[in-house]
Amino acid sequence: MSKQKPSLIIGIAGGTGSGKTTIADYILESVGPEKIAFLPHDAYYRELHNLSVAERAKINFDHPSSLETELLIEHINQLKDGHPINLPHYDFKTHTRTSETTLIEPQQILVIEGILIFAEPELRKLFDLLIYVDTDADIRFIRRLRRDIEERGRTTESVIKQYLETVRPMHLEFVEPSKRYAHVIIPEGGYNTVALDLIVARIEGMLQG
Repeated sequence: MSKQKPSLIIGIAGGTGSGKTTIADYILESVGPEKIAFLPHDAYYRELHNLSVAERAKINFDHPSSLETELLIEHINQLKDGHPINLPHYDFKTHTRTSETTLIEPQQILVIEGILIFAEPELRKLFDLLIYVDTDADIRFIRRLRRDIEERGRTTESVIKQYLETVRPMHLEFVEPSKRYAHVIIPEGGYNTVALDLIVARIEGMLQG
């Protein structure tokens, strides 16, 4: 049975390792997870099972074309209409989608998180509140290096190579310029508790208004 339609759609963008997930988690905990449906853009990387492992490794995963944003938009619209969706699962070690999905029911608030969500005009216009997490490049790189080694089975050399060849250039071309669309820019990511509390108060105010 479908639940209520979302009354507030929030987009959280920022560079890799900026602290977007920390912001999303803070909002979930502060506002109430039972009120929020969460969709990470990372779950929508295109299916590459038809390519060899070597060919997959050559894909620029930091370019907007690597993500099936049209499916994300379709899912957002389904949730807006009060219908549940099946969130895809993506395996970052093999660069393929798994056969598993997660059922996401419509909630009062819908949160979308990803590095490129503000770079997509059709996606961007769906958001009621656009939050950009602005964190220094060296901090972001260190966080990405640690995450990719610990969670995604990458080597230090491969992370550095990808960062220099695609992550940094795509950040400068797509992510950083998209900051101008944000309603709110949060310096220092999840460590900026003052900004986080202000955003939570704003969200609660928007829900009541």
